[in-house]
Amino acid sequence: MARVFRKADAKPLGLPGRSAREILSGATGARSATLRLVEIAPERPGDAIRGPHYHTDVEECIHVLSGRGTTYAETGEFPLEPGDTVLMPVGEKHVTRNTGDEPLVLLCFFPSPDIRAGMKEETPSPRTPSKS
Repeated sequence: MARVFRKADAKPLGLPGRSAREILSGATGARSATLRLVEIAPERPGDAIRGPHYHTDVEECIHVLSGRGTTYAETGEFPLEPGDTVLMPVGEKHVTRNTGDEPLVLLCFFPSPDIRAGMKEETPSPRTPSKS
């Protein structure tokens, strides 16, 4: 049966360095998908820099809805603008940072109904972005 999921009903997540809402997952009845809406604020002087994270058992598709940013991954740095999509392989450490003056809004898709156990956050990285 088809269903509509409203942004207002998305579950807020307490992820470091970003505002994230889980639109759908196994908790909402999805059998093979998790979809999150993520907003990353522009960086300000003195802000703590979020460290990378990775997923031990699932790949991630990151689609840019608005704003500008860069995904820093083990395999390189990927500048992003609206309409771009990054496919992050299983296990690759990565972090996406806002490089613009407006919020960076992302839609993150995972082909699994529950990604919590396989998501690993690393400690904050140095102030200068790196590839790890």
